[in-house]
Parts: sequence; C-alpha cells; structure tokens
Amino acid sequence: MGNDDSARPTRPSRRTFLTAATAATAATAATVAVPAFAEPATAGGGAPSGPGRPVHPQPPDRELRELLRSVDQRRIEAIVRRLAAFGTRHTLSSQDDPERGIGAARDWIYDRMREYAAASGGRMTVELQSYVQQPASRIPVPTVITNVVATLRGETSPNRTYVVTGHYDSRATNVMDATSDAPGADDDASGVAVVMELARLMATRPTAATIVFAAVAAEEQGLYGSAHLARQLKAAGADVQGMFSDDIVGSSTADDGTRDPRTVRLFAEGVPTAETPGEANTRRSVGGENDSPSRQLARFVKDVAENGATGMEVRVIYRRDRYLRGSDHISFLEQGWPAGRFTEPNEDFAHQHQDVRVVDGQQYGDLPEFCDFGYITRVARVNGAALWSLAQAPGTPKGAVIVTTDLTNNTTLRWQRGDEPDLAGYEVLWRETTAAEWQKVIPVGDVTQVTVDLSKDNVFFGVRAVGRDGLRSPVAFPRPGS
Repeated sequence: MGNDDSARPTRPSRRTFLTAATAATAATAATVAVPAFAEPATAGGGAPSGPGRPVHPQPPDRELRELLRSVDQRRIEAIVRRLAAFGTRHTLSSQDDPERGIGAARDWIYDRMREYAAASGGRMTVELQSYVQQPASRIPVPTVITNVVATLRGETSPNRTYVVTGHYDSRATNVMDATSDAPGADDDASGVAVVMELARLMATRPTAATIVFAAVAAEEQGLYGSAHLARQLKAAGADVQGMFSDDIVGSSTADDGTRDPRTVRLFAEGVPTAETPGEANTRRSVGGENDSPSRQLARFVKDVAENGATGMEVRVIYRRDRYLRGSDHISFLEQGWPAGRFTEPNEDFAHQHQDVRVVDGQQYGDLPEFCDFGYITRVARVNGAALWSLAQAPGTPKGAVIVTTDLTNNTTLRWQRGDEPDLAGYEVLWRETTAAEWQKVIPVGDVTQVTVDLSKDNVFFGVRAVGRDGLRSPVAFPRPGS
C-alpha cells in the first residue's frame, strides 16, 4: 500500500546488501544482492515463500479521490444525449450541415474541448486533426476524416504520453448507410463522454506526463481516425507508454436482461501485435507470453482502479479484442505501444448497430434510453484512476534485462534509470510461473542492477519505478540478455 514500507524503496533494510553503503543513493551500475529468507506461504494459495513482501494494491491518494468524486453523471448524460441528437454521425454523412451528421458532431465536440482547455492555464491545447482518406475498404470516395484531439502537456515529463479515445462516428445496421438515423448512444457516444468528462476535469490539474484525450473518427469504417492519430504521435517522437480505447461502455445489461453494473472488461493482448518474429520466438522460448506491455498495463489498471473510489471491478480479458470486433487500441498496438480496450461486461446486440425503428411496440436502435449513465460514470472513474496514476508516477522502466549468460541459482536484473525529478527508486517483483498476478515485491533502492537469491528458472521477474510520493509505474518485464 502507499503508506507501507514497500512504497519507500530507499528505506534502509535490516537484511544484508552487498553494497549496503551505496544501495540507497547509487544511480547507475551499483549491484544489490537480496538474500532469500524464510517466509511461510499464505494459506489458501496466497503469496509464496521467498524474498519480499506480498504485493498490495495502490490506494488512491487525496488528489485522485477528489478527481474521482468530481466526475459528473449529469454532464456525461448530457454529452451522450447531445451526440445522439445529431441523428447520424456516420463517417460518410454530411460534414457541413450544422444540425445533422458527423460534421456537426465534430464541431460540437471541438467547441466543448476548447472550453475545457480555456481553464487549463495554457497546459491544454485542442486541434482538429484532419486528413483525406483515399478510397479504401468502406471508404468509397475520398473522405475527410477528422479527430478532435485535446493534449494536456505534462510539466516534468512532457514526452511521456498516455492516450484515451472514444470514437464519435456511428453506424446503422448497414455499415455503408450514411443517411439513416444512427444515434450511436452506447457505440460510442458513451466512450466519447468518458473522454470529454476526463478532459474537463484534468484540464485544471497539472500532471507530470502528457495525456491525450481524443474523439476519433471512422472507427466503424476501419479504425482510420485512430490509425492517423497513432501515426502522428509516432512521427512526433512521442513516448506512448499506455493507451485506452473506451468503446461501448454505456450499459451493463445484456440482451437477455443480465446485469453486471460494477464490472468493466479490459481487453489486453499477449504476444505483442508489432513484435518481430525473432522477439516473439524468444518470448515463447523463455516464457512471458502473459507478460506483454499491454498485460502489464492491464495489471496496473486493476491495481489502481479496484477501490472504493471507483466502485468497480476490472475484469481483464487476455485477448486483443472480442471475436469479430476490433477497436481503436489496435491502431496503437500496431505501432508497438501498450494498449487496451474498455468495454461493458454484457452487450445488448439487439440494440447495437440497429436502425431506429419500432416493432410490435418495442423500440430498437442504439438510443440513450438504453444507456446506464451511472455505469458510464463509474467507467470514467476507472479511466481517471488509471490515467492520473500513470501520469503522476514515474514512467515504466526501460531496457529491463534478465542476465542469462551464467548458470547460477540466483537472478541478476538490470534496467535504465529514468530521468523523472521525483524518482525515488525501484522495486523488483516476482511470481510463480503459474500465477497470473505479481505476488511478491522487493524494494531495492535507487539502483540500476540487482541480484536476487532466487532462481530465474523457477519464477517470473519484473521491475517497476517508484516516485517520492509512493506512486508506482507499470511493471517492465525483462528480456533475456547479458
């Protein structure tokens, strides 16, 4: 927890360290040996015996609790209803009608984001990010595609970037039908409402790292808007360390009436989409299929968001996305960045992508009436907890290596030191190879190399950074090296 000993990596330990005199202050190549010690396993399958303390969730600090309390359900509902009122937001619909179509929705979102940015003291900027998509799949003619992008620039680590998106385009049953009503309340005005409400709240709060809040277009036609956004960030040299797509987060009720109002799914891929064949083969040969950057990001979200301040359980799904479906996080996975997709636990397929109509007195269509605005509000809090905790903590360690050149019964880990001004040190984590979550944590101080008296052949290791305020980064999974 944030106030226990494990949150203070520089605190002197009574255990013997090979370089005890310098362990707390060394910033480059110091080595710390952490001897194993007897510790009984927790009954019922808890943390195993071995070095370190059991891993505990990171509780929300005062600032985060205040942020999450400020998420306004009435504003979220108003955004969903206004976006649905544009009739259709199909990518191929009118771009210059002031009342109906994707152009009207684009302009309304842009105006609201600029209002939020006006309260940021210059930290937040807003742009219409446009390009012409030439004819392609589901794009029959050259079409202007525009993302609405609000960027909250970080104060101390501005290049380290986190992204959250919702797609503001919608569709009818026929994906090429640009004229029928397609209000798209759940898919995906709900996700856009999450993005906009968090942009409003975070605009007035300084962050260490940069957060990009984007309402992207042309998701239904083939992820065109998010792909353009990801390419622009790549070209700008942004260090994107995490991305979330909020897509269909408007209701917890399935088409059979099943409700689960306190759970949100987070899809996270295993072997990375953009990993080269050689890297993939190495990962499979030594283990780590369950330790992609996206899955470390998902574990981080559970760690910081499953608390009383959000009132939600994050159900991590070890898949890139659902069958037959794909959202905007895939555009970021294709650039080699960790990303995941938030979506509701039970989908109502009877109302998704349905033309607005009445059959036997029953209304169909993706309408606001089928949304649960309290549920969207809680999903926004989950996103807020994740983004705030990521942007205020040090970044994920880079260059993590597990030394595999020697036959030994201990484990040496190395990583690069971050340049954050509030960096306090690092923690090594480990777990049994059959465990899905990290089980033990070892504070090692402000060092870049550590030797643990525990065999690398038997468990998985990771390393994370810790700030002076106790906020932790996602875990970096080490690659084999020398």
